[in-house]
Amino acid sequence: MTAAVTATPARSAAPGTPPPRSRRRLAGPALFVAVGLLLVLVAPAVLSPFRLDLLGKYLCYAIVAVGIGLAWGRGGMLTLGQGVFFGLGGYAMGMHLKLREAGPGGLPDFMVWSGVESLPALWRPFANPVFALAMVVVLPVTVAVLLGLLVFRQRVRGAYFAVLSQALAAAFVILLVGQQGLTGGTNGLTNFQMFYGLDLYQPGDKRILYLVVVGVLGAMFLLAWQLSRSRFGQLLVAVRDGEDRVRFLGYEPAVVKTIAFAVSAGMAGIAGALFVPMVGLLSPANLGIVASLELLIGVAVGGRFSLAGAVGGALLVNYAKTIFSEQSADNWVYLQGAMFVVVMLWAPRGLAGLLADLRAAVRHRRLRRTGPVPPPSGTPAADGPAPTTPVGSAAAVDPAPAVDPAPAVDPAPAVGLAPAAGVPAGVANRGEESA
Repeated sequence: MTAAVTATPARSAAPGTPPPRSRRRLAGPALFVAVGLLLVLVAPAVLSPFRLDLLGKYLCYAIVAVGIGLAWGRGGMLTLGQGVFFGLGGYAMGMHLKLREAGPGGLPDFMVWSGVESLPALWRPFANPVFALAMVVVLPVTVAVLLGLLVFRQRVRGAYFAVLSQALAAAFVILLVGQQGLTGGTNGLTNFQMFYGLDLYQPGDKRILYLVVVGVLGAMFLLAWQLSRSRFGQLLVAVRDGEDRVRFLGYEPAVVKTIAFAVSAGMAGIAGALFVPMVGLLSPANLGIVASLELLIGVAVGGRFSLAGAVGGALLVNYAKTIFSEQSADNWVYLQGAMFVVVMLWAPRGLAGLLADLRAAVRHRRLRRTGPVPPPSGTPAADGPAPTTPVGSAAAVDPAPAVDPAPAVDPAPAVGLAPAAGVPAGVANRGEESA
């Protein structure tokens, strides 16, 4: 016996149209290229030199946000001390620039004011530009590796790790303030003139520096994106969601978290090194607990589970800070706090999570409206309505004599059955399409 089985019709696409999964794969690179062209071509043409410098400053913070998104969003490490790594990279670059301006045998201006008679031994290696560039990355990464191995091996995580990193930032600021003749004290390092041949007081050279910052941000974003999609990124997410299970499988979560923490610290050091010539100063106020919290707030507002959301959140929070301070000098702190509270109440996963939820809702509503697409002409479903005769009745039996006396319907569930009434075709494949 044979039974009439209704086949589920497949959605037909227009000739030359890429499938939905391919379109989604192309959307990310297309957005990356569009934002890059906007920053490289449009922003320098429409913004004044002052506004362009502010945008360059925001992009430096966005580089730190990429590292926070990797460590916090992917690895679950709530880092409240990124200002330490930002400051290490910034001071490494600032020391070199001050020595280049002082000339051979000279002293930086703040040392002269502080009564220092000879250059400290700690400063001498930074006269070499190659050494200074290396220390921009090596110093933050070394501190992060040492801290990570000491902390993560003791299985310190969650709020305890956050408090520990915040205490490290506070101690770092106290150390900088207390060494007036070595670090500049509360004033820090200021009055930079040149940056590797670029005159920081010339708009044309400042524009070149801005383009360098854009290029570095793009490179750091691609690096973090590649790490997130690699096997290491999958292992990092597994450690975030179930550290004990990963340890049971034979992996060492402390090593995985330390690597991600070190990469995040290296990105913060690079951002600090670019912040010095872009802004023209570096003081302990840029590195303390408040500065670290503002960086974290930007990532939370944008969405810590999305690298693009982390970058957008850092730009949005810092731009809002500038606008609020210009429009309301007395209440801008309250306005900034209110913005953070509203976003966290309405979008706990940040703006990127809210956007993803909206896209999913629109896609689901579109599927409910359109329903299943009719199959092409020539198929049994197109020639007429599916037979409604109950399976197993006399009308469903072939006129030819049955050879096998087995029942007409196999007890196993039919794979090709049509979806139930009210369920649009294609909903069953939604999980596969969104993977």
